[in-house]
Order: sequence, then C-alpha cells, then structure tokens
Amino acid sequence: MLVNNAAIAHAGERGRSLEEMLQSNRASVASLDEVRTVFETNVFGVLAVTQAMLPLLREAPAARIVNIGSGVGSLTLNSDPTWEYRTGYGVTYAASKTALNAITLSFAIELEGTNIKVNVVSPGFTKTALNNFAGTDSIEEGAREPVRVALEEDGPTGTFSGPSGPLPW
Repeated sequence: MLVNNAAIAHAGERGRSLEEMLQSNRASVASLDEVRTVFETNVFGVLAVTQAMLPLLREAPAARIVNIGSGVGSLTLNSDPTWEYRTGYGVTYAASKTALNAITLSFAIELEGTNIKVNVVSPGFTKTALNNFAGTDSIEEGAREPVRVALEEDGPTGTFSGPSGPLPW
C-alpha cells in the first residue's frame, strides 16, 4: 500500500493567514518560484515516489495507491460559481491538486486489469498545519475516507472521493 500524503500549501513566508495565502495564489500575482516549489512536492514528488514504488506494488496480491487530494482540485466544482470554496482556486495549491487528479487517473488507466487500484481522496477541510489549523474537520474525520479507500477489500480504481462520497473530477 502506498499513501501519498505529503503536500505543501505554499512556499512563501511562514505564518501567513489562510486569506493571505489565498490572495498570493491568484494567477495574476503568484510567484513562479512558489508555484514551482509547490508543484515539485505535490505533483512531481508523488509521481517520483509512485514510480519508485511500482515494482514492489506489482508484487503484492492486492496493492493500493491512495493519493491525498483536495476538493479544491476539482475543475467541475470550481467551475460552479455557487461552490463555497471556489475563491480558493489558485495556481499553486489548488492547481497542484488538479494536476494530482490527472496523475492519479493516468496511473489508474495504465494499471487497469492489474492487482493495483489507484484512487485520489480528499480528506475534507481538515485542521492541520497546512492551513494554519483553519480547517473545520478533525484529523480523525479527515482520515476516515483515505483509510476506507486504502483498506476496502474489493474497492474501485480511478475514483475521486471525499468524506461525503464521490467527487467530480
């Protein structure tokens, strides 16, 4: 089993409020260095670790790859003007989670018919250092869906889900 949970929300000044982070993520003002740094961890890091672990996963009788994503990575949700978190869609964290969705789906398609199931899971808006503990859900609540997907005996592959069920890509 591989759970890709490492992520960073920004690479800028520490101690910024959630609102300050969101403002600096806007496409018109985002630092290209910060965008590159976030993508290096959240996208390229996941790709590199998954590629490195694939030989071992192929040997397992029922392997799982669970990528920890975010609802803010959903293009479908962000295209809805009424979605409550839409203003958080920026070119750093949220866009990196959109790219993670694409990588997840790419691996799921490539590995169809094998012993490896690949899914992406949003833990919800969980209180962690990633968001300066501004989240609304406990760590225990945030862990439920990733654990369920990782341990489900005959679960699907190529899905995107969160605490309330399936999420649109």
